[in-house]
Amino acid sequence: MTTEAVPLIPHSVLFGNPSYLVPEISPDGTRLVYLAPDDGVLNVWTAPVDRPEEARPVTHDRGRGIRTYGLCHDDRTLFYLRDRDGDESWRVHLVDLVTGRERCATPFDGVQARVLAHNRWHPTTLLIGLNKDRPGLHDVYALDLETDRLTKVADNPGYVSWIVDTDLRVRGGTVMKPDGGLSVFLDPEEGPGAPGGPDGAPPWLDVPYEDAVGTRVVGFSRDGATCHLLSSIGANAGRLFAVDLATGRRTLLAEDPVYDVKQVEFDPVTRRPQAVLFAKDRDEWVFLDEEFGKDLGRIRGELTLLSVDGEVYVDRTDRGDRLWTVSVVTGAGPVLYYVYDRPAGALRYLFSHQRELEAYTLARMEPFAFAARDGVTVHGYVTWPPGAERAGLPAVVNVHGGPWARHTFAFDEEAQLLANRGYACIQVNFRGSTGYGKRFRNLGAKQWGAAMQTDLLDAVDHLVEGGGIDPARVAIMGCSYGGYAALVGAAFTPEAFTCAIDLCGPSNLLTLLAAGAPYRTALRSFMHAQVGDPETDRAMLWERSPLSRVDAIRIPVLVVQGANDVRVPQAEAEQIVAALAAKELPHEYLLFPDEGHGLSRPANRQAYYAAVERFLAEHMG
Repeated sequence: MTTEAVPLIPHSVLFGNPSYLVPEISPDGTRLVYLAPDDGVLNVWTAPVDRPEEARPVTHDRGRGIRTYGLCHDDRTLFYLRDRDGDESWRVHLVDLVTGRERCATPFDGVQARVLAHNRWHPTTLLIGLNKDRPGLHDVYALDLETDRLTKVADNPGYVSWIVDTDLRVRGGTVMKPDGGLSVFLDPEEGPGAPGGPDGAPPWLDVPYEDAVGTRVVGFSRDGATCHLLSSIGANAGRLFAVDLATGRRTLLAEDPVYDVKQVEFDPVTRRPQAVLFAKDRDEWVFLDEEFGKDLGRIRGELTLLSVDGEVYVDRTDRGDRLWTVSVVTGAGPVLYYVYDRPAGALRYLFSHQRELEAYTLARMEPFAFAARDGVTVHGYVTWPPGAERAGLPAVVNVHGGPWARHTFAFDEEAQLLANRGYACIQVNFRGSTGYGKRFRNLGAKQWGAAMQTDLLDAVDHLVEGGGIDPARVAIMGCSYGGYAALVGAAFTPEAFTCAIDLCGPSNLLTLLAAGAPYRTALRSFMHAQVGDPETDRAMLWERSPLSRVDAIRIPVLVVQGANDVRVPQAEAEQIVAALAAKELPHEYLLFPDEGHGLSRPANRQAYYAAVERFLAEHMG
């Protein structure tokens, strides 16, 4: 299926540890900090900003590796999050970059910590959410970085998320309504403490069910007079507003009739928006600040001189706003990292996220769109095998998780593996996916296993009609919701697929909705509105469950699960595997005892993708 001109990329290169990841400049502008392997495990490294060759590791994890970290504005503390084998019981760990002392700031068993806020104006305080007192609710604590003392700031009155201003004052939060909508509680005054919430006080903003995903407060100006609101209320797509807190007057700053705002870039000092990003087939920036637009233009100009075409993202962690770290996603190669010197207008190359990938021929994601069977326009991406004729190719429908997420133009390891092995990788942003406005997103309500699934089938038909895909050799795979879609493909339309691969996907919607960690119960009304309510939709939920149609499965299925998954528990895999075994239907089962929702450890990832490659080769011919 591949040609001699395209060497096979080893699994260790695609799915092992990256060479470098998430570089940042320290707040005082003196250090370069990034993730890189130390003794085979991702850890945090630091180096003088002008001498990256002198880097050394400052954390010493020997488990799953560090993925999330941050640098504090006291100019000596680094924090990172770590759980236990994927159970999402995140703990906050601190490292003193001067003395090297490392300690855990939240050493509580079975408690999940969430970092809520930290900034330059309060350099020795970290706001943390902890469900220490009530498993279903995260209260707010202030962590003193000088003494490691935790002080409770606010009890949670029922919020699923908190709203905090630039002075680290709790100003409110959001409550999930029974119909899946939101009530936003916000104190327009600047006084300290938590405002009234679901105890009877009227909400600052009432968000209808159809706008719940696209509406939220994204920050405050430094002077405290303005908050910035993303909202799709009264429009199809999420728009950016500045809201005068004294008068309530809203000023529209950016909008698109079809696409939601994906990202807002704020001035690091004034905390006023400087640019807005819309993720279309490729990114589209709208500049609200001329100087920021000029800086991004200089960066793009430098990249053009280097013949680099990609999406550009900046990280402005240097308090002086002199040095930025720049990530460039080309889609057809590793992610490229640079340092941008603003005063000089110069771009300095650091490294790519995976040096070994630079030796291989990679494929670029290509956008496509089609009309679904009911006339709805659906977008997606296809990654074709490099060097192969686009005719009669085997294909894999690779379904994204969420499902309230989407595929974007990016470097995608799975797409690269499949294309490198000779398969066309089809990635569909089926109805219910985010980014395309609320109408498209809400077309997915209670359509699990129904219209969301037929969008996948229609995408295959569209590409088959173009002649590129062999309809007799199409597989389906995915993680989380994508794993569910793979099981649905096997159980509902086995004639459409040759085989299916499910990673951490639910097999029974009724047991899925009844399970999960306690702190996820606050989202239950949203799940009932979007997936189905077991009280009123019980028959529909069972009919949409792959387990209900296990007798119809006749294609091989690979089921893969993390034993510590708190989102889609192990029982979801066990019950479909037991049913397949009882009926002697073709299947394989891989259980990873040290993983949660998805796979994190490089050895496990490589084992999984080796199984995926073997499984596809065996059943796709």
